[in-house]
Amino acid sequence: MGAQKSIHAGKAKIDVNVDLTHKLCASLMLPPFRSSGSPLSMIIGSLCLKHPNLFGGSEKLDVSWDKGLYDSNALIAYRRPRPEWLSQQSFVIQHSLSPEIGVHGKPMDNFSRSGSGGVNLSQFSVGLDLTEPANSNWSSTTSIRFKHVRPVNDDGRSISRDLDGFPVTYSGNSNDSMVVLKQESHYAKAKERSFFRISFQIEQGIPLLSKWIIFNRLKFVASKGIKLGPTFLLTRGFDRRRHGSLPGIFYWRAGQCSRLW
Repeated sequence: MGAQKSIHAGKAKIDVNVDLTHKLCASLMLPPFRSSGSPLSMIIGSLCLKHPNLFGGSEKLDVSWDKGLYDSNALIAYRRPRPEWLSQQSFVIQHSLSPEIGVHGKPMDNFSRSGSGGVNLSQFSVGLDLTEPANSNWSSTTSIRFKHVRPVNDDGRSISRDLDGFPVTYSGNSNDSMVVLKQESHYAKAKERSFFRISFQIEQGIPLLSKWIIFNRLKFVASKGIKLGPTFLLTRGFDRRRHGSLPGIFYWRAGQCSRLW
């Protein structure tokens, strides 16, 4: 059961998408274990607002909100018009909530609504994105953002200690902060019977204060596809490396980490 609607208000466009199917089905199974929460928790959907000329000078404003079964993401992006040969600037504010399923072992009651063991990451970030002018094959984006990360349980309360009493954040407080400088570059070339794509991603955590997280991470992915008769052959290789101070949540009891904040 779902609905989609597009509304035009002057020069702004609002897209609304609501889907009740998955949550209603899940709610039939959840009551024997745990309450499903407020009526708003029954809603899965998205809301998107786009304004192409906010102040009369072709300034673009994008506002979006997406809500899943156990995660959510809210994003505000403001873009100023610049000549095509210059980097395009976007001021971004973002908040997300997602289950951290790759860090810890089983929850104490062996049940969690999200399957995460009751640990979720609430992340708030604010910063600037610079998108370089694209040529025929290359595209590049540089961003610098302040990030504030807080582990919370399924009910939204902060988590500061694990089951053994050790801190789950690098700072030892209820949250970790960092400034992240990120560079992404992509190269893609396609022909009638083949394609080639490579992607670089470099992240650097800058510790402006003593208890802020410092790290560097490199990710490289290359893929090649060739059509051989009626079949398509795809090969893919990648390399991922990271170093620096890790938050305590990555040493969660009986756990293995799969990603950095």
